[in-house]
Amino acid sequence: MKNSTAVHSGATGSFPLSSKLKISLLILAFVLIGATLWYTHGLVRDLDKKENDVARLYAESLEYIINGKTGEGDFNFVFSNIIGAIDFPIVLSNGKNEPLAPYQNNIRNIAIDTTLSQENQRLVLLSILKGMDRMHEPIKVAYQDTVILNYVHYGESSLITKLRWLPYIEMSIAALFLLIAYISFSYIKRSEQSNIWVGLSRETAHQLGTPISSMLGWVELLKDGARSTELETLNDMENDIHRLQKIADRFSKIGSRPNLRPEYIDDIIRNVIQYFERRLPSINNTQNSAKRVELILEKTEPVTASVNKELFEWVIENLTKNAIDAIETNEGSILYSISENGSEIFVDIADTGKGIDSKHRKDIFRPGFSTKKRGWGLGLSLAKRIVEAYHHGKLSLKENRPGYKTTFRIKLLKVD
Repeated sequence: MKNSTAVHSGATGSFPLSSKLKISLLILAFVLIGATLWYTHGLVRDLDKKENDVARLYAESLEYIINGKTGEGDFNFVFSNIIGAIDFPIVLSNGKNEPLAPYQNNIRNIAIDTTLSQENQRLVLLSILKGMDRMHEPIKVAYQDTVILNYVHYGESSLITKLRWLPYIEMSIAALFLLIAYISFSYIKRSEQSNIWVGLSRETAHQLGTPISSMLGWVELLKDGARSTELETLNDMENDIHRLQKIADRFSKIGSRPNLRPEYIDDIIRNVIQYFERRLPSINNTQNSAKRVELILEKTEPVTASVNKELFEWVIENLTKNAIDAIETNEGSILYSISENGSEIFVDIADTGKGIDSKHRKDIFRPGFSTKKRGWGLGLSLAKRIVEAYHHGKLSLKENRPGYKTTFRIKLLKVD
């Protein structure tokens, strides 16, 4: 089944301008995020290398002292200039990777609870030490380049840790900003579309009102003195004018809160079926075909839902008209079925038409989309708006088998 109206660009399956713009902005956002990550990771890498150099210099200084190659002045230089410049955590261990006691003298930039026992302090430092080794390979301190006396274990400074998290924090803030902007943009766009819908609908109802009233008056005048053979024609004309009046009333309800009341859903569907059955021959003739379409309402127990009868009839008519147009063979059928599940009512409308191309599945409810040459692409989008915005239900494509079957489902709340 296809949407009952047409905008040729939509039928080709090409992306609308708004979608292209969104995709372009999304690609640009990913490029900026990638550039930020690359630049930040470059800074982190450079700082990490610097810390590695400082840690290695510290280890070499200890090794130099152990080997007795320095005097007292050099000791002062090592402790005042090298150790004092270290701003990242360091743990000094023995050759077996056990923290050296006294622990406070062999750690740097690590806070440890001195009230703990020596054993617990050792276990805490051992856990920290293993975490450091996962980030950096420990640097050995050897005597005469043969006997390993100590290992220098070091981690990351708070600056590097902050830099590592910086791009992710920036991305989160940017993503939140984009999300808020997208929601705001979508809301504004929906509001503008809604205002266009309302304005167009009400103006249409207003423009139709005067000529419809005049035509009803002219029909009444023609009835006076008309022959019996003419009265039947005039009655048909009057029925069609009342039909136009009903359509104008429907348009006038768009944009305002409709009056919902409990109605028998099967009765509404039955009225629509009767309307189309009287007009199916003329509908078929306009398409230069002799196809026969059977409209079938499955027998069911009467169920009620809170609906606006005129608007809900409009929905069923739009779906029925689409189903008739989708049937391209000489014979076909449209099956209406009503089911219940707890507090919900489901109305399924299934046709034996040509189905919907899978590439158009996501576009069928988009205003202006259709694969037909004549139309405006408003049938399904209007039906969806009436069901979801005014009746707080849902209209969806339940089943689609191209070339075989299409089923639309309406979900409503049941009224006991």
